Amino acid sequence: MPIYMDVHIVPGVKARDVAEAHTKDMLHQEEYGCKCMTYWIDEQRETIFCLIEAPDKEAVEEMHGKAHGLIPNKIIEVKSTLVESFLGRIYDPADAEISDDGLKVFSDPSFRILLVTKINDPVLLKYNLGTEKANELLGLHNNIVRKNLTQYGGSEVEHGGNGFIISFASASKAVSCALAIQKEMQAADADALGFRIGINGGEPLGNTNKLFGDTIQLAGHMCAITKDLQIAIASSVKELVSKDHFEDNRNNFFSLSPQDEVCLESLFNKLEESLQDADFDVDDYCQAMAMSKSQLYRKTIALTGLAPNLLLKDFRLEKARELMKKQHYNISQITFDSGFSSPSYFTKCFKKKYGLLPMAYLDMLH
Repeated sequence: MPIYMDVHIVPGVKARDVAEAHTKDMLHQEEYGCKCMTYWIDEQRETIFCLIEAPDKEAVEEMHGKAHGLIPNKIIEVKSTLVESFLGRIYDPADAEISDDGLKVFSDPSFRILLVTKINDPVLLKYNLGTEKANELLGLHNNIVRKNLTQYGGSEVEHGGNGFIISFASASKAVSCALAIQKEMQAADADALGFRIGINGGEPLGNTNKLFGDTIQLAGHMCAITKDLQIAIASSVKELVSKDHFEDNRNNFFSLSPQDEVCLESLFNKLEESLQDADFDVDDYCQAMAMSKSQLYRKTIALTGLAPNLLLKDFRLEKARELMKKQHYNISQITFDSGFSSPSYFTKCFKKKYGLLPMAYLDMLH
C-alpha cells in the first residue's frame, strides 16, 4: 500500500495538541484503510508533517476530516526508505515519553540541513580523462564524502553518481562537514572532477512534489554558480550557524542575499516551465520574469555568469543529458523534449558543449 506524507500549517500549534489529534486519527484509521505511522511537529515554524500508509490521498483527507477536521495543506506519495534517510525514522521516536493521561507527547521538528555535492557527469569524465583516471577520482571523491558525513553525523540520502545528498539535523555539523570535505577535495584534483558543494535548509514538502525538492533544488542551483571550490551556503542556513564559522573561514563560502536566492530560483523555474517549448526565446524569458532585456541580461550575468540566451541553451542541454540517462529515447525525441527546434541544431550544440556527439554519449551510457 502507498505511503503518504502530508503537511498541516497550524498557527500556534503545540506538541500536546498534535499528540491528541494523532490519537484521534488512530481511532478512525481502520475505517479508511489507513495506518498512521508517525508525525513531526515544529512549534517554532508552526508545521506538522504526518506519515500515513493509505489506499490513496482521499483516504488520508477523509480520515483527518473525520478525526479532528484538520485537512492537510498538501499530500505527496513518498518512499519510506527515503523518509528515513532524510528524517531518521518512520515510526514514533523510541524515547518519546508517555504523559500521565496516556498521551505520547513529543516535539521533533522535520527541518533538515541538506549538504549537496556535484561533480561532472562520470560518463564525460571517462571520455575526457580515460576510464582509469576517472574511476580513481570518482572513488576518491566518494571516500572523502562518506568518511566526513559519518564523522559529522550526516545521513546519506542519495548518491546518483554525479554527487551526494546528505541530511543533517544540525546546521553547525553540516557546515563543519562541508569545510572538512572542501579541505580534502582541494588536494584531490577537484578541478578535474568539477567538484562543487552547497548547503540549504528546509521542510519536507514545498512547491515541488518531491521530498525536500525545493531545498535540494536551490542547493543545486547555488552549486552551479559557485567558483574556486567555495561552499555555497543558503541564507537560511547562514542564520543558524555561529558567526565564528564564517569569520574564520570567510573565503571558503559563497552566499546570496535572500532576494537574489528567490530570483535565482525564479530564473531556473521559468526555464523548467518552458522546457518543451522550442519557440521560447529571450523575449519570452523577459516577459516571464517581468524584466526588460537589459534587466534580465544584468541579472543572469550577475547570478550565473551567463547571458540569458546561453543560460537557456545550457539548461536545455543539461536536461537533454538527464533524459538520455533516464530513458531510452532516440535523438529526435530527446531533441524536442528538451526544447530544441531540430536534431541537427541539438547535435551541433551538444558537440560544442560536451566534446562528443549525442549518439556517442548514448553508446557510452549503454
